Amino acid sequence: MPDQEHARKLENKYEPRPDVEALTGGDYTPYPEKSIELSPEREKIVKSILALYGGSKSKEDMLVYHKDAVYDDPLSYCDTRYKIAGQWWGLPILFETETLARQNVQSTQPSPESKAGQIAWKQRERYTVRGVRLTKNVDSLITLVLDDEGKVRFHKDMWNEKEYSHQGIGKWWKELNGDKLTAITKPPDDL
Repeated sequence: MPDQEHARKLENKYEPRPDVEALTGGDYTPYPEKSIELSPEREKIVKSILALYGGSKSKEDMLVYHKDAVYDDPLSYCDTRYKIAGQWWGLPILFETETLARQNVQSTQPSPESKAGQIAWKQRERYTVRGVRLTKNVDSLITLVLDDEGKVRFHKDMWNEKEYSHQGIGKWWKELNGDKLTAITKPPDDL
């Protein structure tokens, strides 16, 4: 399981707490024509993350994350880049994926108070279970928190307008998945 103290420090410093209503208007459907423009540096970060969603398993794409980044979605919680890589390396084993639409909804610069900037976008991702051909579209609000070096320190993926549990069995499952999946998916040790 993650070192609780280490994870708590990262959460306190970097966890995004997006104003979901302000960013989505209560609708997670992405409308690409309403997308805000990102700087070239931030667009490159987003493209790397989208490539990972698409199954890239690329070390170059993974390097947008800080070594001590956090990834948090309904199924997993990871508190290092290596553990995050375990999730991305596992995705194409289980699913064929396709990003159907994206709408950038926020890009903030670091401030003296937070020393971190954020990028947020709405995304529609199609997941097809390999071998079964069962397909599901998932609309997400994805929020990245960047440190002052432009590295992703926190990646939060909220699916289908739902916040998710950080308590009880849900928390236990997410941490188990984040901690143990690398033994199966075997991302490069030097991540």
